[in-house]
Parts: sequence; structure tokens; C-alpha cells
Amino acid sequence: MGRGKIVIRRIDNSTSRQVTFSKRRNGLLKKAKELSILCDAEVGLIIFSSTSRLYEFSSTNMKAVIDRYGKAKEEQLGVNNATSELMVR
Repeated sequence: MGRGKIVIRRIDNSTSRQVTFSKRRNGLLKKAKELSILCDAEVGLIIFSSTSRLYEFSSTNMKAVIDRYGKAKEEQLGVNNATSELMVR
């Protein structure tokens, strides 16, 4: 028997919200670790709680992952700009 569907909306009860955050945070961190191991992927995960507490996971150096993300994003923007310029002509 499967689990019932839940409505995705903010949990009003603060205790329930904190418990759900902790469980889902741990599950997300576990999945990120599994993905990095099983697929040899470079993974970086940053989570800020509602109380501004930081949780993070990185399969390598977090700074290296963030730098790689920045470079990839710049390249993507460059390709998108070049494509849009060609379409204008």
C-alpha cells in the first residue's frame, strides 16, 4: 500500500514544521551523497533553515563546486546571448 499524497504548502504548526524540516533535510543530504557516489557526480548542496542555520554537503571542496557552477553559468549565458544575437540577424 502506497503513501497518501500530501498538499505542498507551509506547515502551520512550528513543531511539526521543524520535525519535517529535519527529516527532509537529512533525506536530501543522504540523496546528495548517494548521487555523488553512485554516479561519480560532483555535488554541492547548501541549505539555510528558517533560523538562518547553515547545512551543507559537498562531494569535493565546496568552493571548487561553487566556482565550477559560476563558470558553467557564465558559459551558459554566453551561449544564450550568442544564440539570441544570431536570431536577431
